[in-house]
Amino acid sequence: MSENSPTTTLSPREIMAAAEKLPHVRLAHLPTPLEELPRLSERLGHGVRVFVKRDDCTGLALGGNKARHNEFLLGDALAQGCDLFVWGASVQSNNCRQTAAACAKLGIECRLYLSRGHHRTEPQGNLLIDYLVGAHVEFTDAAIGPELNALLAAKAEEFRSRGRNPYFWDPPRVVPLAAVSYALCLAEIAEQLQARGLQPDGIYVSSAGATGAGVALGKVLLGWTCPVRLICPMKWPWHVPTRIADDANVAAARMGLPHRLSPADIDADESYIGPGYGLPSPAGREALRLVATTEAILLDHVYTAKAMAALIADVRSGRYRPGSVLVFIHTGGTPAIFAEPIAVLSAREVAKNS
Repeated sequence: MSENSPTTTLSPREIMAAAEKLPHVRLAHLPTPLEELPRLSERLGHGVRVFVKRDDCTGLALGGNKARHNEFLLGDALAQGCDLFVWGASVQSNNCRQTAAACAKLGIECRLYLSRGHHRTEPQGNLLIDYLVGAHVEFTDAAIGPELNALLAAKAEEFRSRGRNPYFWDPPRVVPLAAVSYALCLAEIAEQLQARGLQPDGIYVSSAGATGAGVALGKVLLGWTCPVRLICPMKWPWHVPTRIADDANVAAARMGLPHRLSPADIDADESYIGPGYGLPSPAGREALRLVATTEAILLDHVYTAKAMAALIADVRSGRYRPGSVLVFIHTGGTPAIFAEPIAVLSAREVAKNS
């Protein structure tokens, strides 16, 4: 925590009340369940108890973490009278899928600019849902990050010049607002654990952006001392802990809260990215298979499987004592496994089970 930040902790209800003051719309099925995973815990050994926060069950076109984000982003857009969303990410973007769905639900036009990268452009997985909910889709070779962000800003300006009022992916504005939603998620987790008489010993989530900033902020607001492990799915061209702390601080300010974080408060681990963003890793494949066969919960190879791989590795290394309570935040991403089945299940595994 920043040296100048107050040490006063908040209750979950106080955090919820602070967020309630911001413009928002109801889009997600909340609170999502917090499930214990006894068979997975038994397989991992070491006496730990693993719980999963089922944010893959937020509703809104097959669920995921962006449903929470969009409650605040669509609220912000509606408060400004916006009539168009200009959004973008990769072809198999969970963000774009749920943003397009939110726009459809609220009657706002959605324009998606999707970076091809290594993806094919057949209508499968997330992209199929983009089309089904009525988004206008254009493909681009602009790389995710500053290049695509500049494209989105330019497209928004084009629409503005034609008399439209667009809301676009403007990171300094949208990322802290989205982060507010995951401070709320941690407040939900706190209430659910308290009902069981438990405290967390570790929190795991796949994020190098808004979700991670919100989770890190939630930890500080609640006064928790356990590690919050942000498992990065990609490398960004900036110092991730600094950016996450900055976004968390803006989120706190928008909630009217004085709490502040420093980069030292952020545990952002880039060691599980594997071959690259969107590409499966051996450890991620093992994690995906293990969770599916023990608990019938589906992870995806891009995000959640890599975060679960970190949790598994930490347990196996003896990082946690017996009886420790670990919470894995499942951020969704399920549609991607249908777009890239061989990335999820290798040809050898198919042959073995046929």
